[in-house]
Amino acid sequence: MHAASREALAQVESYLDNLVQGSDNAIAVSAQTGTELFDVVGVLDSDRALRVAVAEASTTPEQRTGLIRAVFGGKVSESTLSVLVEAAAKTWSTPREFRTGLVSLGRRAFFRSAELQGQLSQVEEELFRLSRVLDREGELTQLLSDRTSGPERKRGLLASVLYGKVSMVTEALALQVIGRPEHNPIDDIAHLSSAAASLQGRSVASVVTAQELNDGQQAALADKLGRIYGREMSIHSEVDPSLLGGMTIRVDDEIIDGSTAGKLARLRANLV
Repeated sequence: MHAASREALAQVESYLDNLVQGSDNAIAVSAQTGTELFDVVGVLDSDRALRVAVAEASTTPEQRTGLIRAVFGGKVSESTLSVLVEAAAKTWSTPREFRTGLVSLGRRAFFRSAELQGQLSQVEEELFRLSRVLDREGELTQLLSDRTSGPERKRGLLASVLYGKVSMVTEALALQVIGRPEHNPIDDIAHLSSAAASLQGRSVASVVTAQELNDGQQAALADKLGRIYGREMSIHSEVDPSLLGGMTIRVDDEIIDGSTAGKLARLRANLV
């Protein structure tokens, strides 16, 4: 996002957070707001003229918010409408970034719902595990990436896989991102998991080990990495026996290879 859009999004995120916190039934309000914001994005995706008009920087905030009220008033809850009005009143760099902002706000609303239920860490972990399942199940990922297949068909396929296995928030977020892909299913789902970690004030360390880490080992590793990087860390771990021993760790763009396989490869390279 450009600077103007980042500023607008930050301001509306703060408004959304305050709205949820001040609600009598905050869990239901946040979940409903998330659902309805995604529905609004669907409407904007199908109507380019409307998508441009509600975020046209050359018009006044009053014109944009008036249009939002005229189109969505009575069709979404008052809470959702107030978030839409707040967003339309801001200046966004492009209509596309306004639409992207609404997607981000919808996700944030669902994350807040999970947080209020004490499930945000669970949602983070479930989304990460789902990204790993998609990484292993090439056929499923290919079907979810098929550009000739409509969003509803993809959502139906993924819903059949997730049914009864994850929380409501995880399922809602996963179905949303599959229906509106940004890159590919694996990266899009993994990005959601990282966003959940960020909302908890943590960065993600992607760890691959030769053998599965127990809870104590993960906690110790998170503590050690936290001291190294100066911030709290979430450990997203998976097992790859081909490492033979040790582990690899990725934080942002930095990779630490402490695996046996990595050490052997470096030894071979030094002997050449």
